[in-house]
Amino acid sequence: MGLMDFIKGQFIEIIEWTDDSRDTLSFRWPDDDKEIKNGAQLIVRESQQVQFIYVGQFGDTFNPGKHTLTTDNIPVLSRLQGWKYGFNSPFKADVYYLNTRLFTGIKWGTSNPVMMRDKDFGIVRARAFGTFDFRIVDSKVFLKEVAGSDQHFRLDEFQDTMRSRIVSLFSEAIAKANIPVLDLASRYSEVGAAILPLLNEATVPKYGIEFASFILENVSVPPEVEAAIDKRSSMAAVGNLNDYVKFQMAQGLEHGGGGPGGAAAEIAMGFGMANQMINQGMLTGQTTPPAGGAPVQAAATPALLTPAQVAQQLGVSEADVLATLEAGDLKGKKIGTQWRITADALAAYLK
Repeated sequence: MGLMDFIKGQFIEIIEWTDDSRDTLSFRWPDDDKEIKNGAQLIVRESQQVQFIYVGQFGDTFNPGKHTLTTDNIPVLSRLQGWKYGFNSPFKADVYYLNTRLFTGIKWGTSNPVMMRDKDFGIVRARAFGTFDFRIVDSKVFLKEVAGSDQHFRLDEFQDTMRSRIVSLFSEAIAKANIPVLDLASRYSEVGAAILPLLNEATVPKYGIEFASFILENVSVPPEVEAAIDKRSSMAAVGNLNDYVKFQMAQGLEHGGGGPGGAAAEIAMGFGMANQMINQGMLTGQTTPPAGGAPVQAAATPALLTPAQVAQQLGVSEADVLATLEAGDLKGKKIGTQWRITADALAAYLK
């Protein structure tokens, strides 16, 4: 091999990189301590971007295409190198290839509960997990803040590096969006779409990555909060309690008093008829006195029912009966702290 062949072998003439791993985000092209010659060819394929770094400083960025490396198309590097006589000599620089394609189905999740302020439940500890899609949109920021000088930065390293940052950004976005826990637990797709722009506001300038989608698959809260949510959901149905109870009463009457609905109807009707007869003078509250004796007082007809008794007969919870009383749909009397329901009120409610 002649001297010219030897010298030629010390220079890099073609720079290109193909990736079949599907999980590489950035790759530092191996130069084996060779120098890049004047007029070398740089090949950048679709879904790739190349970033030159010279002595720790960012140089030129190249998008897809075939580029001839001359002073005309590497002005930043030319200034950094400080060539006095033009680009006539070889040079050393680190060449980073970045994969700009869309990476999909990346899992994320909270390892510890996230503290959230909720207008309904106060401070709530919540766990969440899901998936997201992202791409690199700013090579310089990504190399500086995420990949660093790693020669071969892969997706698993990205997940390890970014997991806590993404959870932190998720928490901030949730707080900024002011989304209630009840909505988080029932409208995952809408919540994810609402959070997406808030996340990108932070990730593009901070890390050079952009989320194409952010999917919330599950949000879990402590058992006591779950119980409160269930109770809130149950209370939402109380508004229809009147129709439900009246339907029960009608069913009970139709089937001849069968079931708790029929029993309650019979009690109410009995009380109502008794009170009506008393009002009309048909019952005086006294029985016929025995010969030579004083009138005997008849056994008093029960006139008041407790919420527990009504609930037992209706086949509903006592809380539902109390809620109906508080709403004023069922008339009752409050004696001290206890509710009492008159026969007339229950009969009127069941009509």
